[in-house]
Amino acid sequence: MPTVYQPLLCLAVQGGKRVVLGDQLFTYAPGRCGVVTHDLPTTSHIIEATPARPYLSVVLFFDPVSLGELAVRVPPPPASASSLGITIVDADAELLDAVLRLLRLLDDSQALSVLAPMAEQEILYRLLTGPHGTRMRQITSGQGGVAQIGRAIAWIRQHFREPFSIGRLAEAIGMSPSSLHEHFRAVTAMTPLQFQKQLRLQDARGLMLVDNLDATTAAFRVGYESASQFSREYRRHFGEPPARDIARLRASPELALVV
Repeated sequence: MPTVYQPLLCLAVQGGKRVVLGDQLFTYAPGRCGVVTHDLPTTSHIIEATPARPYLSVVLFFDPVSLGELAVRVPPPPASASSLGITIVDADAELLDAVLRLLRLLDDSQALSVLAPMAEQEILYRLLTGPHGTRMRQITSGQGGVAQIGRAIAWIRQHFREPFSIGRLAEAIGMSPSSLHEHFRAVTAMTPLQFQKQLRLQDARGLMLVDNLDATTAAFRVGYESASQFSREYRRHFGEPPARDIARLRASPELALVV
């Protein structure tokens, strides 16, 4: 299931899932939670699920404004040595309790609108004061190398169909090319060009599946200049040539829904 994660909390409740980001591998199991701090292209694979016990998780997307307002009132935790834009750890009892109380409000529509914002704020507080604290502050920080990489990610997402050079991107965000390369890989586990390639491939897949474009037209639409290169990279990324992959997705509606 290739997708582009947004800043979010994901808490696994049942079953298991594996997430690949660049050259990094992460595994969700019941009670483990992941925090994503940037828009990141990932590939996920459900590794434990049955019809009787399907994979289940709770996802909460972060509102940077609410998070920023709360962060200024919470003492910062010790700095983390890693700036990678995704991390997965065991959730502590306080976080699990806060998430459970938020979920219970789904059965009480009258209380939901009043109490849900407070429950969400407690979840954010637990994340800010826990092992994810440093990464959570990256979402709202406008300063430093990680914030500049956030702007680089936003720039690539806006321009990924266009040809660009590392020099052009570095100039756009105010970093040297060498510093950009180093910091970008630290946050995303890939180079800017690898990041762009994944966005192009996922975009082309959606164009073929949803808009019924053929592989060559989709390749040129997302910025490829060679249909054969697109086909090679598509097969390497998705495991099958474009036509066969799209046919498989169309034959499996539950897979098509996640593209």
